[in-house]
Amino acid sequence: MEFHRFLFYASIILSISVYLFPIMANSMGINYGQIADNLPSPEDVVPIVKSIGATKVKLYDADPKVLKAFANTGVEFIVGLGNEYLDKIRDPAKAQAWVKQNVQSHLPATKITCIFVGNEVLTFNDTSLSNSLLPAMQSVHTALVNLGLDKQVTVTTAHSLSILETSYPPSSGAFREDLVDCLSETLSFHQKTGSPFLINAYPFFAYKGNPKQVQLDFVLFQPNQGVIDPATNLHYDNMLYAQIDAVYNALASLGYKKLPVHISETGWPSKGDEDEVGATPDNAKKYNGNLIKLMSKKTGTPMRPNSDLNIYVFALFNENMKPGPTSERNYGLFKPDGTPAYSLGISSTSNVAGSNTTTGGTNGKPLSPIPTPPSTPTSSSTGYLSISPATERYEFVGTVLLASLILTKMLLW
Repeated sequence: MEFHRFLFYASIILSISVYLFPIMANSMGINYGQIADNLPSPEDVVPIVKSIGATKVKLYDADPKVLKAFANTGVEFIVGLGNEYLDKIRDPAKAQAWVKQNVQSHLPATKITCIFVGNEVLTFNDTSLSNSLLPAMQSVHTALVNLGLDKQVTVTTAHSLSILETSYPPSSGAFREDLVDCLSETLSFHQKTGSPFLINAYPFFAYKGNPKQVQLDFVLFQPNQGVIDPATNLHYDNMLYAQIDAVYNALASLGYKKLPVHISETGWPSKGDEDEVGATPDNAKKYNGNLIKLMSKKTGTPMRPNSDLNIYVFALFNENMKPGPTSERNYGLFKPDGTPAYSLGISSTSNVAGSNTTTGGTNGKPLSPIPTPPSTPTSSSTGYLSISPATERYEFVGTVLLASLILTKMLLW
């Protein structure tokens, strides 16, 4: 990609963004992955992030080039610490060295507000990983306390929605029994430190798993009849909100009713393989465009109508070096040259489902003290790695039990 060509497109995006994105939510977040060899420089990404009104960015590492590029922009950052470092980062000395180099050195110019330690660890069924998760989180938090940063930077981890045993109806949301003990300890950490509970939720997987049983309009926030939770009489007209409320209920069942839930990943691919039903530009436009409209309304779910949704859309760019099915390389809102992958179509808020209607009531490559292992594929920032279908998961949608493939995501520096 020629640099001048990129600047040309970037200038166009900035000049028309006020017309294309007039209702963007102030709290919109975006996932910035870098498994590609053709992405613009971090400096050139800044105007793209601003053009869509995103005020929060989630990195899968602590890429110093990115963090420096966004200095003094006011954009909030969540930075990541990969699964492969959990065992080593349990060492308080190594945790403190990492925090000093990858977080403290960028403050206050770059607004780093959270560190997520590990990604979807509990659904890898790897006891060595799961046993290291909480100790690693505690070591990182202790490092923040020692450095006087714990009041401005929280520590958390991101979970797959498959940590739920049941998710439909939302009122029956419950965690897997085999994970309850581990989750309870982690939840206690969240409560004590004031950090959010992160969940990665993809209605696309449910639709892909059984397109004949899952109504497309229901997963795309399009007008539809919706469903009513018989236990609460709450009305749901989109799957994402039902999934979020299932998580709220699962947390409440363990005594953590007030714990904030943030959606650290959700999105829809614009292209997929032949068996990836629904992965089209039109569906991606509807899902992400309608989701952003809902976020702009600053209303919560039917169960928590007054809770501001903190959602990070996946992802900023299409990433050509990600392995796995074609969809993995086509979640981006933008192509690598800075042009939109498709029109979001959000110039108005008409005909959008998903309001909280109720019935009967309301890279940082340098991990200094830890040797960096070789990463595959090689890119400007090793970021994260999404792998092809690995294990089966089961999701309740309506009264149908769906068996769908989970695309587990593994973080690499």
